[in-house]
Amino acid sequence: MSKSTPEKPAKSALSMLELRRIEAAILRDVYEVVLGRSGKKEAETIIAEAVSKSAIAQGKAMRAQLGREPDLEDFSNLIPLWEADGALEVELLHEAPDRLDFNIKRCRFSEMYKEMGLGEIGHLLSCNRDAEFCVGYNPDMKLTRTQTIMQGGTLCDFRYQLKPKS
Repeated sequence: MSKSTPEKPAKSALSMLELRRIEAAILRDVYEVVLGRSGKKEAETIIAEAVSKSAIAQGKAMRAQLGREPDLEDFSNLIPLWEADGALEVELLHEAPDRLDFNIKRCRFSEMYKEMGLGEIGHLLSCNRDAEFCVGYNPDMKLTRTQTIMQGGTLCDFRYQLKPKS
């Protein structure tokens, strides 16, 4: 199938920031129940697994919406979904079909989770999604990241590569 002009992501009624706020409010209650019954390690494991499953499903849905195997330029076209409502301040460093490098200089997701009292598990609610999204969107995408604002870094360094076809 020949590649056509990348499509803009579908507009949702809710921004990703608001959607994550709603999800976090529900997951906070689940986390607290599991924490009380089974301890911190089990509560974190369950939240991480649930968020991972959700991210993979979201990746698959966005791939299906595109209607073809996405590359990193297609993925770059999705960034405005996560930037909506000023949720992220993105510094684009490199963009090509096989490589996408950018830094996040401000993350309102991190700020929101801390305001909600969820700073301790914010990385599970948000950062955990990033590499897992690739599994559903294009399993040949690989994310390398050495720091996140959520876990105390000065920025989030996103380095995506697309494995070459063999």
